[in-house]
This record gives sequence, structure tokens and C-alpha cells, in this order.
Amino acid sequence: MSENVARRGFLIGGLGGAALLAAGCTSNEPAAAPTSAAPAATAAPTGGNDQPGDKVVIGFSAPAADHGWIAAIAKNAEATAKQYTDIEFRPVEPTNDINQQISAVESLIAAKVNALVILPNDGQQLNQIALQATEAGIPVINLDRVFPDKLAYRTWIGGDNYGMGVAAGHYIGEALKAKNVSNPVIVEIQGIATLPLTQDRSKGFADALKSFGFSVTAKQDAQFTVETGNEVATSLLQAHSKIDALWNHDDDQGVGVLAAIKEANRSEFVMVGGAGSANAMREIQSGSSVLQATVTYSPTMASSAIKLARLIAQGKGMSDLVENQVPQSITLASETITKDNVGQYLELGFES
Repeated sequence: MSENVARRGFLIGGLGGAALLAAGCTSNEPAAAPTSAAPAATAAPTGGNDQPGDKVVIGFSAPAADHGWIAAIAKNAEATAKQYTDIEFRPVEPTNDINQQISAVESLIAAKVNALVILPNDGQQLNQIALQATEAGIPVINLDRVFPDKLAYRTWIGGDNYGMGVAAGHYIGEALKAKNVSNPVIVEIQGIATLPLTQDRSKGFADALKSFGFSVTAKQDAQFTVETGNEVATSLLQAHSKIDALWNHDDDQGVGVLAAIKEANRSEFVMVGGAGSANAMREIQSGSSVLQATVTYSPTMASSAIKLARLIAQGKGMSDLVENQVPQSITLASETITKDNVGQYLELGFES
């Protein structure tokens, strides 16, 4: 990634020719009853690999849609499946209960679907059921939260958590450098601190800040919820009478973070979000908020996962690649959305 504010990238266009953005957040923790609109992730299929092929049944399992990003994941998957006459989309009831998700996936294995797209509540805990599917001859497309055993999935697709941190760190570093700030107070609000994805985001952030000679002053996790985001931000604002920069990992919990900032009447710092939610983009677009950027982790990855499942089940590769097989791993790029380019991204935002 460049040391400037933007890291631009698109998923290669072999998935039906769609250019898919990277963005967003990754929690299944409860938020305040979001109304989520799925981004317009893909255009209707037109040719090449998108021509009708063998009929395939694609099973889909994800956590409960009680969080804006997760809700958009489910909607994107369903919307993309409906674009193809050769896909029978078979989703199971979304749940945040590990045992219920295992049982639901077991039902799809028993039904002998042609491919499975799984966003696990916890990759470690669902690893064995993914292995079971693979051993039954059902290719598993692992979405976002990775299974630790590579034998458990045919292809993984997800966002760049480390890249999110790098993008946020570079934006903040450049902003502080432009203001000639030395020894800045930099605050970080994580999602769930114990998750590997959160640790990757924090590592990327720390590494990027280090290139400017900066480091994080204080960090605390907010569990990916609006309520905890509000509580954590309130506590950090009270603990630090002056802050130079704040990175919040997740735009859904950022609703609570921003509310705390407004309640405290604080505006002396630059804030960067993490997700690419529509409400965060509108806040950036206003030009009157401390929130000046957000780094992306897009739920459009669910659309790509459905396309990949279809290609794999039909024995096809990605038409823009030389290789005959779909890649084993696809990492989407993390991009930086600012007031200057928000208009290009707003259509892809999800509602928190």
C-alpha cells in the first residue's frame, strides 16, 4: 500500500465481469436493531462464465443478521444467487449459536448440496463440520472468518484485516504529519479483541503508525456493538483531555462512538472508521464531522463467494485467469474512503 491515504484495488473480473470493492466489518455481535440495505454488489450476468450451465444447489450458512454488515452479507448472497437460472440457493436459518450452525450445516451436507458457502460464527469451532463437508465431496467456500485447517475448505474469500489497519494508520499518520504534530495521542477502539481478525487490524495499524514514528496511546475493545462503542468512547474521552487521532475498527459500533463524541462536544481530533457503512459515508460527506475517513471491508464478498461456489461446482475456472481452477484464496483490498471520493462508494455502503 502507498503511504498516502488510499489503497485502491478491485477483485479481478473473472466473477462474471463485476468489479467488487473491498470494505466493512466482521462481527455477529448484537447491535441496535439495524435496518440494512445490501450494497448493489453486482450487475446482472451477461456472458462467458455467466452463461447458464449445469444446475447447482448452493447451501449457505451465516450468523444472525443482527449487525449491519452481517445483514448485508446475507442479502448480497441471496441477490446474487437469484441472478442465475442455474443456481438453486438453499440458505439455512442464520444463528449466533455455534451448535445450531453446526446442525444447520449438517442438514445441508445430508441434502448433498453441490457447494457450501459458510461464514462461520467461529472458524475454529466450525472447522470439524467444514472438514466433514469436504470429506463428503462438497466444496466449501469459506467466507471471511477462516477455518484453521486448509483441508476444511476449497476456497477462502475475505477482506484484508491487516490492510485495514495499514490504511487507517497511513491516513492518520499523513494527517498528523501535515499538521506537524509530534508525540500525538492516538486512541484505538477495537471490535472483539480476542478475534484474530481484530489482532490483524491492530497489527497493521501499529506497523503503519511506526513508519511515521507514532504509536497507539490507548486501545480498548467495544465488542462490535453500538452500546459498547458508546461506553468505551465515553471512557476514553474522559481519560484523555486531548486526543489527536482515533481509529474505530467498525462503523456499526461507530454509531455509538460518534454519539459519545458529540455528547462530549469534542472535535479536536481526526477520526477514521472501519467498514464502509452508508451512514459513516454520509457523515464523511457532510464535512462537519470528526469522522474524516473509513477503510473498507465490503460485504460484497458474499456475492463473490456465491459466484465462486457456482464456478467450482460447475468445474469452471475464472475466465480472466490463465489457470483452469478457481484460486484457493482471494483477499480483497482495503480502500480508504474520504470526502474526496465518497461519491464513488456510497452506493456500495450498508446501513448500520
